[in-house]
Amino acid sequence: MITVTFIRHGESEDNTKDIWAGWKDAPLSELGRQQAHALAHSLASTPLTHIYASPLLRALATGQAVHARQAGTPSFTVSPLLREQHFGIAEGRPWVPEIPRGQTADALMQQGRFPVLPGRTAKFVGGESLDDLAARADEAVRVCIVPHVDEGETAGGEVHVALASHGLCISELVAALLRLDPEARRDVSYKGLRNTAWTRAIVERRPDGIGLRVTVTDVNRSEHLAPLDAAQAQASAADAKRAFFGGTADNIPHTNAQL
Repeated sequence: MITVTFIRHGESEDNTKDIWAGWKDAPLSELGRQQAHALAHSLASTPLTHIYASPLLRALATGQAVHARQAGTPSFTVSPLLREQHFGIAEGRPWVPEIPRGQTADALMQQGRFPVLPGRTAKFVGGESLDDLAARADEAVRVCIVPHVDEGETAGGEVHVALASHGLCISELVAALLRLDPEARRDVSYKGLRNTAWTRAIVERRPDGIGLRVTVTDVNRSEHLAPLDAAQAQASAADAKRAFFGGTADNIPHTNAQL
C-alpha cells in the first residue's frame, strides 16, 4: 500500500493575467511563494518518501519548497510528464472563457483572442487536447506511481509519493489512476484544485491480482491557505480563470462522466 498526494503549484505570475499559460514558464508570484511556504510547513510533519515535480517553474518551485521542509530525505525527480496541458499557438495569448454568441472560434483567433475549446478532442495548433493530456497522464502514473506500489508492500505501507503538478494535468492524473481500479466509480470527478491545494489517494494491489485498489481519501485540501485567503480575495476578478486552470469551474467533487 502507498499514499499518493497530488499537489497543485502555487500562484504563478501568469495566473493573475488573462492569458493561456500551459507550458509558458512563469515563476511563482509573491503570493504563490507564500502559498508554497505555507504548504511546505503544513506537510512538514507528513513524511514523504518520493517527490516528483513538473519542470515548469511554478510547480518545480512548489515541489522544492515541500522537499526543503521534510525532516527526512525523500527522493526528488523532475518529470516532463507532469507538465500542464500544452496550448500550442495560444500560449501567452489572451484567454477567453467562452465563445460569445454570434461569433466563432476561428473569428476570435483571427483577432488574437483564444477561447476555451469545447470537448476533449479539440486543440490549438501545436498543442494538446484533453485526450492527449489523458494519454500523457496514463504514462505519468505508470512511471511515477505504479513502480512504488510493490515497494509499499515491502515497506509496510510507509511509502508516500507526492506529485507537484498543475490543475488540468492533476485532473487527468487522478482519472488515470482510477482507471487502474476495475471497481472505481467513473461518474465522480475530483477536479478543481486551488493553488497549492492537494488531493490524496491510497493505492494497493487488489487481492485478486487484477489491477489496483484506489481509494481517494482527501480532495482539494487547502486549510494551510486560511491566513492568505484575505489577500487572494483582493484578486477575485480572476476567479473564472483560476477555476478553469484549476481543472474545472467547481471546487468540490461532482458528477461528471468524462472523468
